Amino acid sequence: MTQTPDQPTVPDEGSAGQAPDEPTVADEAVVAETATPEHETAEAEAPAAQEPATEVADEPVVDEPVVDEAVVDEPVVDEPAADEAPADEAPAAPAPTPAPAPTPRPVPRPRPGGAIPVPHPPATPAPAASAPVPPPADAAEAALAATFGSVDDEGNVSVREAAGERVVGQFPGATQQEALGLYVRRFLDLQAKVTLFEARLSATDLSVKEIDQTLARLTTELTEPAAVGDLDGLRGRLDALRAVAAERRVAAEAERVAARAAAVESRTAIVEAAEKIAETEPSRIQWRPAGEQLRLLLDQWKDAQRNGPRLDRPTEESLWKRFSHARTTFDRERRHFFAELEQRNSSAKAAKEKLVADAERLQHSTDWGATAGAFRDLMAQWKLAGRASRSDDDALWARFRAAQDAFFASRDAQNAATDEEYRANLEVKEALLVEAEALVPIKDLSAAKQAIRGIQDRWEAAGKVPRADVQRVEARLRAVETTIRDSEQAQWTRSNPETRARAEGAAAQLEQAIAGLEADLEKAKTAGDKRKIADAQAALDARRSWLEQVQRAASDARG
Repeated sequence: MTQTPDQPTVPDEGSAGQAPDEPTVADEAVVAETATPEHETAEAEAPAAQEPATEVADEPVVDEPVVDEAVVDEPVVDEPAADEAPADEAPAAPAPTPAPAPTPRPVPRPRPGGAIPVPHPPATPAPAASAPVPPPADAAEAALAATFGSVDDEGNVSVREAAGERVVGQFPGATQQEALGLYVRRFLDLQAKVTLFEARLSATDLSVKEIDQTLARLTTELTEPAAVGDLDGLRGRLDALRAVAAERRVAAEAERVAARAAAVESRTAIVEAAEKIAETEPSRIQWRPAGEQLRLLLDQWKDAQRNGPRLDRPTEESLWKRFSHARTTFDRERRHFFAELEQRNSSAKAAKEKLVADAERLQHSTDWGATAGAFRDLMAQWKLAGRASRSDDDALWARFRAAQDAFFASRDAQNAATDEEYRANLEVKEALLVEAEALVPIKDLSAAKQAIRGIQDRWEAAGKVPRADVQRVEARLRAVETTIRDSEQAQWTRSNPETRARAEGAAAQLEQAIAGLEADLEKAKTAGDKRKIADAQAALDARRSWLEQVQRAASDARG
């Protein structure tokens, strides 16, 4: 899959970007478990340096026991003093000062990498007195562990197990208690490790990897340890911990599965948000906020990849392809949109530059009416031209507006001078308006018509008035003219022969209907029928009202 430059690297199993499963744990168990024969040798050599100065002076020089070449895993050591007890044991009581002994001969000591051959002692060695082994901190546990061991006459130390008796080392020239002491202490060290692991397994949140590593290490150490104690029981305790570790492993696996499911859901949400942005209609999208949101989604993806659970490669690659496709689609649409926008801006800029040139050419025109209309057309074309880039649009509009303002400022100055000249004409027309408005209401239509014609002639002769007063004075004169025309129309309507004939015919019909209704009313009264009396009276009153209106209209027409 070809990745874009900002594509995060998909982590593989065990990649450096993933946090290690096993945290570094520094505790007493780690110190105890990493003890080597060299460490024990150092402990054996340390007492002389750590004893108080007054006691060092009395320290006898002793020969160290000779290591049997057949036992390659057992170093020849002096037992450490009480203040050199392991970290997980309580300090033992100080050992008594041993009796003087002959000066020992140096003996090579084995190292963790393997046993070093040790030369045989001389044919007649000096009598050797071994350094005393301090008692363990827990005497009861040490005594119980010692019951599982034995020492033969040659100093070979053995341990009893379910599989049989096994030689674990040699400590010649020492008492049985002294020979067993070193190997019992090693058993107690192993037991302390198992106990500590039990406590940590139940009380702390160990990782699966650390649990497995500790189990493997303790299993190796308990396979055939050079120690004396209940090794079978200790192995049984370790086997019991395997079941607990298995449960922890199942729970951890379930947590990993849940965490990965949550990570897949979170990554899918990031991808879907990016796809929603990419699928937005280009004409409706806001490119800058959308781009910022996509960058934020990319940061979230990278953070989830660095700090979140690892996803399986197919799932992560599938999600990344969708996310990358959404970002690529968005970038393509954005570039396409801004390319079209640049083209539109260029076209609008060219059109508006032409409009600005036309406006600047017209700004000094004194043909006020035609040029004002031309400027209105230019403004309409400006609105239809679209927008150029902000800087170009603002600059072009400033030039267009300056040309427009220059023309209209010149026209306004000319109109102001003209209005001053027309001030006297306004006074004449206002006097004519007073004379015309005196004709209303119309009393003599003929005289009013003759008077208004004279006023109109003098109005035209008076000339133009200031532009601001034109509509006001014209409206007052038109109001008088409209009143005279309405009066003339009303008089014509009344004198129309056709209208008068219709009125007279309607009056005759109403008179005939009234006579019939009067006869019906008399009959109803004679019969005493109240309902018919009421109906006839109502119809008679209505006809009489209509007759009065018709007779009045006919009278107006005759007059």
